[in-house]
Amino acid sequence: MSPMTPMPLAALPPHTGVERVLEPLTAGDLHDLCDATEGAINSGGGFGWLAVPPIEVLERFWQGVVTMPARTLLVARLDGVVCGSAQVVLPPPNNEAQAHSAQIVTHFVAPWARGRGLAHALLDEAETVAREAGACVLTLSIRATQGEAIRLYESLGFTRFGTNPAHARVDGALVPGHHYYKMLD
Repeated sequence: MSPMTPMPLAALPPHTGVERVLEPLTAGDLHDLCDATEGAINSGGGFGWLAVPPIEVLERFWQGVVTMPARTLLVARLDGVVCGSAQVVLPPPNNEAQAHSAQIVTHFVAPWARGRGLAHALLDEAETVAREAGACVLTLSIRATQGEAIRLYESLGFTRFGTNPAHARVDGALVPGHHYYKMLD
């Protein structure tokens, strides 16, 4: 190709990124986030949901997250499309004893967007958010059946400190879950 010949679109690398949601979700982003959530639930990583709820429930859930002052919603994008999320949850102001900690919840990337480093990027930004809020420790919990996510957390320095043998109930059976922390010093 000469310097003046444009590169075919199929040859361009995908554009990825992570951002904080500081305003209400646009209709397009809400749709994308609900679609990505559906994919995560259907692949077994539904952060509590076992079956995809009605779209209205998903929309209310995500709209509510953005309005909660103790939560920071992070979204991952692939070529402009929201394809994953994580939330950083801070303790309420009256919990002075745990003001040093933050928790990661709803961390997922839709199956069609995996393998591009977005789960890692979401965790990096979650750590930044937690540090900026004054936290020195970050915690999370995950079902023991989510091996790929567990490998990611452990590779990034999260330490397992316990296992709850009755963390979740999936298809009528109790499933263990692991609890992790990471010091942010």
